[in-house]
Amino acid sequence: MYTSAKPYFYGTGRRKSSVARVRVYPGTGAITINGRDVDDYFGLETLKLIINQPFGVTETMGKYDVVANVNGGGISGQAGAIRHGIARALLLADETFRPALKAAGLLTRDPRMKERKKYGLKAARRAPQFSKR
Repeated sequence: MYTSAKPYFYGTGRRKSSVARVRVYPGTGAITINGRDVDDYFGLETLKLIINQPFGVTETMGKYDVVANVNGGGISGQAGAIRHGIARALLLADETFRPALKAAGLLTRDPRMKERKKYGLKAARRAPQFSKR
């Protein structure tokens, strides 16, 4: 679809165990994720809203095309990773977006990860069933 001859802005986004490699091209607002349209890839409307958040904050809705490759994690984590990548790419496109993106918390990598399972327990904190008798 896009060739490397077209100028673009690149951003890497991460959320939980998802990693998104995002390219932002000046365009009409088309979003392609893993070679599929955003409506085809994400069924939930809330996930599409999450992805479009950086454009809403910077008032650039419909001015950029997004091509994203994302892998790992679930759909919610992937949407968060794409959002992070778009925000970083927009920052390269125009440095004046920094205060708005920073205020909305879109440039911060969400550090929350799954807690590891501990020995003697069934999950991270779930203890085996207790029997009094």
